[in-house]
Amino acid sequence: METRGRKRKRDMEMRSPFSELSDDLLVEIISRAPFKSTRCCKCVCRRWRDVVSHPDHRNKLPRSTLAGFFYKTGDLCCRSMNRHYESLTGNWCPGIDLSLSFLPKYSLCGIHIDMLDCCNGLLLCRRQETDYYETTDYVVCNPATRRWVAVPGTVLSSKKPVARLGFDPDVSSHFHVFEFAPAAAAKDVNMQLSVDAHTKPLGIYSSKAGAWTHPSNWKCPIKIDKYSSSTFFRGLLYLSSCSDKVVAVDMEGNCRAINIPTSHGYCVSRDVYVSQGQLYFAICSASELSIWALEDSSNENWTLKHNVSRLKLFGDEDPSEYDVIIHPEHKVILILCATFCTRRISWTELMSYDMDSRELHCVSDLGYDCKRPYLPYVPFFSPSLADGD
Repeated sequence: METRGRKRKRDMEMRSPFSELSDDLLVEIISRAPFKSTRCCKCVCRRWRDVVSHPDHRNKLPRSTLAGFFYKTGDLCCRSMNRHYESLTGNWCPGIDLSLSFLPKYSLCGIHIDMLDCCNGLLLCRRQETDYYETTDYVVCNPATRRWVAVPGTVLSSKKPVARLGFDPDVSSHFHVFEFAPAAAAKDVNMQLSVDAHTKPLGIYSSKAGAWTHPSNWKCPIKIDKYSSSTFFRGLLYLSSCSDKVVAVDMEGNCRAINIPTSHGYCVSRDVYVSQGQLYFAICSASELSIWALEDSSNENWTLKHNVSRLKLFGDEDPSEYDVIIHPEHKVILILCATFCTRRISWTELMSYDMDSRELHCVSDLGYDCKRPYLPYVPFFSPSLADGD
């Protein structure tokens, strides 16, 4: 039976002049508004929410852009490192709370928060008590709205397994946390995890179900460590490794390996990203940087989109090592160039490379002892977080 308040709201929607417009006309109007305003349009009424969220309208509506990235600095020997955020858009997305002071229990000095992954505007963190490291759980938060959801830890969480986040706001406000543990931990949870072991145990947390599931037949064909690049695309978590494969993991724990293109010379790193609606793969070798796109995942058809020699890219100022971030919308690559001043101290500079003009520009100096992972951040302004479909 329809309540009086719900009936009044439905009558108001029917009397609105926008109710006479077709969906195509409504999309045309909303598409002229900034991205942040389109997110607010989803809160007007159910029809507007459905129109903005419909898959057929995604390419017509403005999208959030890359605002910056999170990273850490400090000595790897220390358990706690400093958190940083590098803005790429000036004041477009102000107010990022680097201290994450809105998270629970942060006022206690004995809580250490480690940033693990960032996916479509949500940040996955591990919380651990510094005095009692067996107490560990996760927090998924939205830095733009300061909303957060606590995720209980598993028996393996205190051993610092590889954890990744899966979230697609166009499909649901719910998220998934993937927890990968090396095979050694399956026999003895008190054994220190080795990142060189094949990862077999897998836990998947669903915010909708509010529980972890552990596929019993999980087998992974590649070696995954805490530095393995990952991205969430069309309901699958893609992870890279030092081997010539990328694995795609779905919500049920089913795994499929995808062969990647071979690199010329010694490979420094392999990173997977989503850009312009496709899965991209960046190979940083000792001789060149090459960018590939997966045209068809069913037949592993990779297409070379760009390549440039390391000598032509850096010239005489060749860094000791470098990492890349592919822009999610434009043909731009962000390059983090690290130069070692001493054996343990490095200086990192942020560069921007345009794949069309093949020009490299200096953006800013990040400073000393920057550490991976560099987590690209695309703001998500919706107030909803794991509270509805």
